Amino acid sequence: MRPIPTLLTLALAAAFGGFVATAITAQLDNRAAASPASLAIPATAALPAAVAGQPVPSLAPMLERAMPAVVSVNTKQVVRVRNPYFNDPFFRRLFPEVPQERINESLGSGVIIDAAEGLVLTNHHVIDNADDVQVTLADGRTVKAEFIGSDRDTDVALIRIPADKLTALPLGNSDQLRVGDFVVAIGNPFGFSQTVTSGIVSAVGRSGIRGLGYQNFIQTDASINPGNSGGALVNLQGQLVGINTASFNPQGSMAGNIGLGLAIPSNLARDVVDQLVKHGVVVRGTLGIEAQNLTPQIAQGLGLTEVRGALVTRVLAGSGAAAAGLKPGDVVVTANGQRVDSAQALHNVEGLQPVGSTLTLDLRRDGKPLQLKVTLKEQPRAVAGDTLDPRLGGATFVDLPETLRQAGVSGVLVSEVKRGSRAAASGLQQGDVVTEATVGEFADLASWRANFQNRPQQLVLRIVRGNVRGELVMR
Repeated sequence: MRPIPTLLTLALAAAFGGFVATAITAQLDNRAAASPASLAIPATAALPAAVAGQPVPSLAPMLERAMPAVVSVNTKQVVRVRNPYFNDPFFRRLFPEVPQERINESLGSGVIIDAAEGLVLTNHHVIDNADDVQVTLADGRTVKAEFIGSDRDTDVALIRIPADKLTALPLGNSDQLRVGDFVVAIGNPFGFSQTVTSGIVSAVGRSGIRGLGYQNFIQTDASINPGNSGGALVNLQGQLVGINTASFNPQGSMAGNIGLGLAIPSNLARDVVDQLVKHGVVVRGTLGIEAQNLTPQIAQGLGLTEVRGALVTRVLAGSGAAAAGLKPGDVVVTANGQRVDSAQALHNVEGLQPVGSTLTLDLRRDGKPLQLKVTLKEQPRAVAGDTLDPRLGGATFVDLPETLRQAGVSGVLVSEVKRGSRAAASGLQQGDVVTEATVGEFADLASWRANFQNRPQQLVLRIVRGNVRGELVMR
């Protein structure tokens, strides 16, 4: 309980406060009558056109031009429901209304890069396995998209929309980006269409991220969240410098953005698009070598002061590397001026180059520096088993997805096995990963094929099927 003097003080204050308030109100009424304009409520303040004589900076003019080129990409995929009861005619008669299929829907973003042709650039993972792709434009129109082509390993896809009055974004030169440059991400995060976030370029040439394909990412702290995939990363001139593709969060991408966003450089996307428009697929060049990481013991034995680089262990006959004079024992330390710390880093640089391009390799041979220029030859996309060995007849082999290679897996993937074929009779199945075989060591499709120049008496494959490892004797 408060002391009595305090209560008395509060009562007096309330009484006199009311009297003072009444007096002030009356005085204001008198002033208003005398000069109504003097008491007018001020209008809402507007942003000044200039501060200290300088224009106030704003991204709005650039975004007014750029945002109409960014679209929403909606996909639908029909998925068969796996339920054993659906195969029972009695169950289907009792419950005919139970669906045996479901439709998975997803949402991403895209960028119009050619208004006349209606070409839209997006991510491969946005449209992967989609049965229907709808594009919603900034003006609200929704049109059905036509698939042109995609490349899983760079996560780039190209679609076409039949629409007029489109706005396209000009492609900028992503090689000119520097750490600290301002960039803006435009897309549809979590379904919120036409959302803009801004930041800076945090890093360029980012690689070594598990679970992704060939890597040469722009890293930015502009917020990139689920739904931003395939959207635009633009510079302050409104030029497309990157395709937003992923965000890194140890809690998972759905946990939100923590300032680690990744975008595919526009120059890389341009090269992929050119091939997709011409051929519908991407054909990559290859050096024609196998390589491994250095160890301290190997580095010491080769007279190297640093334990970094890619140690060449094999040079395939007829390859670009063989023509250029590359030899086993050479250590590649840079490729086209880009630092090479490991065999995977060299493979990543190699995989981003088109057929016929030239890689300038800085080597260490017998501890001494050497530079060679290697022209990349076409990398085979698939090999029929019967061209290698009759015991593999009916099987088709392809290179592993780059996501598996980034996870440290080497070998070849069985992409198809025909029914009743010799390979099927031996137990080989579509989706098997062949990691070892009695034909000798191999890392990819090129070396797998080269090993069959001398066919072994017994052909045994070591495979990975799902999470199970095993061996198959091919007969």
